[in-house]
Amino acid sequence: MLCFYLALKPKQAQMQKAIQIIDSLLPLKAHLKALNFSELFVLCDENTKSAVYPSLKSVFEDEAWNVQLLTVAAGEQSKDWRVCLEIWGKMSGLNADRKALMLNVGGGMIADLGAFVASIYKRGISFVQLPTSLLGMTDAAIGGKCGIDFLNYKNQLGLFAEPKAIFIYPPFLESLPKVELKSGFAEVLKHALIADVAYWNKLKSIEADQWQSVAELIAQSVAIKSKVVESDPLEKGERKKLNFGHTVGHGIESYFLQKQKPVPHGFAIAAGMLIEAWLSIQHAKLSVQEFEEIAEVLQHFYPVLDFTTLDIDGILAFLKQDKKMEDGKSRFTLLTAIGKAKIDVDISENDVRSACLKYLSLYGET
Repeated sequence: MLCFYLALKPKQAQMQKAIQIIDSLLPLKAHLKALNFSELFVLCDENTKSAVYPSLKSVFEDEAWNVQLLTVAAGEQSKDWRVCLEIWGKMSGLNADRKALMLNVGGGMIADLGAFVASIYKRGISFVQLPTSLLGMTDAAIGGKCGIDFLNYKNQLGLFAEPKAIFIYPPFLESLPKVELKSGFAEVLKHALIADVAYWNKLKSIEADQWQSVAELIAQSVAIKSKVVESDPLEKGERKKLNFGHTVGHGIESYFLQKQKPVPHGFAIAAGMLIEAWLSIQHAKLSVQEFEEIAEVLQHFYPVLDFTTLDIDGILAFLKQDKKMEDGKSRFTLLTAIGKAKIDVDISENDVRSACLKYLSLYGET
């Protein structure tokens, strides 16, 4: 069993948690027993309820626990205040008290939603993250961020809240469709681009749609994100490096949500990384040669997203709601080289528009 410990400075001692990569669910069971909760709420989406919950339930069935299963629809649309109200209503109807525990079982959406729901209910109950997707295992469940979408704006409402623990069980990836593996792989690529050129070189030839291949990468991505979060838990500086690809990527994702044509998170982020890599040439001195390498890799793994020049203004409108906006300016994380990132770069709307046009031209789209 591999373990990673997210050790923060003393003033953040309450945020210090263990991230455990496990080869069975028994360590999870042992940890839950030690928490001495009054009631266990297991939050799943429709997919993890059928694919994962039966095996989880079999681990718990010999315990005299009061377990309540909460199920939401799969997809980003469930990261919504109305879904939160439904969950809080069910918990209140069951007289859940402040010693209740929430176990979030699912991908990035469930990690975000469950942590947010738990952190608000009765001013906060404890929760444990059990991610089942590559996105959840390498990114969404780690770092203490949680939130929901609002008015189609990505993660518009949220807060920082640390789980009691994060348990990563790679065999869960076996149940994922290939599109979800590739979606999560975008965050893995991001970790390499901002922090580790050797890791990037390793990833270029990986089979991103095979769970056994990507499972071997989890520990390295967890280590990269944990190190960044440890140095800057509340995103005042260093942690902003993790936003590479997300300023434009979230704008794209929000735009497609508004059109009721949602795209997988990682596919939007991959497009965002390609666009922001182009911006990095002009604003962070990324070499053209390295940009071309990044573009080749991203184009190999991800198809062009279905938007045209007529959609760009709609995408740019969502950037104005980005949480990284300051004084009316977009603050980007860009690359100075593969494996090195620069934060808080001011980029004009016209430059972002030009970069979006470059993205379309790379795929031969207009």
